[in-house]
Amino acid sequence: MSSGPGADSAPAPTTHDSPPAPERRNSMFSSLRIRNYRLFFLGQVVSNTGTWMQRIAQDWLVLSLTGSATAVGITTALQFLPMLLFGLYGGVLVDRLPKRPTLIATQSAMGFTGVALAALTLTGHVQVWHVYLAALAVGFATVLDNPARQSFVSEMVGPGQLQNAVSLNSANFQSARLVGPAVAGLMITGVGTGWAFLANGLSFVAPIAGLMLMRARELHVVERAPRGKGQLREGLRYVAGRPDLIWTIVLAGFVSTFGFNFPVFLSAFADDVFRAGAGSYSLFNTLMAVGSLAGALLAARRGTARMRVLIAGAVAFGAMEIVAAVAPSLWLFALLMVPIGMFGMTVNVTANSSIQMGTDPSMRGRVMALYMMVFMGGAPLGAPIAGWVTDAYGVRAGLASGGAVTAAAAVAVGLVLARMGGLRLSVGWCHGHPKVRFVPREREQLATAA
Repeated sequence: MSSGPGADSAPAPTTHDSPPAPERRNSMFSSLRIRNYRLFFLGQVVSNTGTWMQRIAQDWLVLSLTGSATAVGITTALQFLPMLLFGLYGGVLVDRLPKRPTLIATQSAMGFTGVALAALTLTGHVQVWHVYLAALAVGFATVLDNPARQSFVSEMVGPGQLQNAVSLNSANFQSARLVGPAVAGLMITGVGTGWAFLANGLSFVAPIAGLMLMRARELHVVERAPRGKGQLREGLRYVAGRPDLIWTIVLAGFVSTFGFNFPVFLSAFADDVFRAGAGSYSLFNTLMAVGSLAGALLAARRGTARMRVLIAGAVAFGAMEIVAAVAPSLWLFALLMVPIGMFGMTVNVTANSSIQMGTDPSMRGRVMALYMMVFMGGAPLGAPIAGWVTDAYGVRAGLASGGAVTAAAAVAVGLVLARMGGLRLSVGWCHGHPKVRFVPREREQLATAA
């Protein structure tokens, strides 16, 4: 999402260090009162729906063409590999470039990719390497699109509404996830995957139109970084001096790499374990979206992004994956997608908003690029591993191992942060029930002395 040419040169009365008047910040949808953000939000509803349709159709097409979970993993890896390799450079460019024109270019490129893949599929000429190439093209566009979209939110709403807008962005994405997989399932079984690709390509018209209709004078302008040497190192040094940012990014990396390989796991559960077809694959994604939407809306009501919420959400997310891995029936597995989606979104929103709110605006593009590089770029590492484990030992082993690594990483990061914060783990009993919490070391020492 980006604006028309020359829009960023228009005068703007507000800046990032002059927050707007209070707007009942506890309201779940308060940032939607801002016209520019409302245009952005509505455009994203349409585009995100198309994106989810393409994701479902793409995974199912690759599985149909190859019969291999590893091939699905390779497709996912190619889509996120550019972020892993070039994400930091994308962040440097985003800090230099005007956000709206950048987003118009990236959204146009992704729309063209969807239309091209649709043409190949509908004419019967599609091969698996075409899907690989399309996934790689989308990945390169994402290198600029993701950090630009993340940092552009603050320019639309200002610092006072940033937490709410970040949460609503996630709710927007997950709301589209409720509709996209369901429509994709109907299209795949009814008219074929090509129409889902076409719908995705055309859906990008909505966010591009929304960007071009925005009022530049109402944006909260952030001064762009000038061209210069050492800006990448400057961003890394900034993060290195902030342990709260480092460990949040580390945990996000573990969750993404080992816990978020659902294109591999869910397609294999639908096809190999329950032998239920594309309809059940769509159902799994839809129910996970229900939980994810609930998690995003709960985050929108919270005033702050707390580290303990992030740690607890990651532990619960991993534990639910382990439980789902041993679910004996299709319906029990499907129902477990709801808490998995809720806890996964809690981790995603809490990490994203805490990093954005804790980062200086002039560094936000680079810091968010690093975060997105780790969170999205973990897929090229995790997806082929998950696909190999699934092919070699079964999908149940793959999902359980991913959940175990995620939960263990969350516990480890929690203990590290607790130690750095001068806390100790306290285990005791309260009214006949076990109670586990972190307490200051001084309090623990006084209790022991008493």
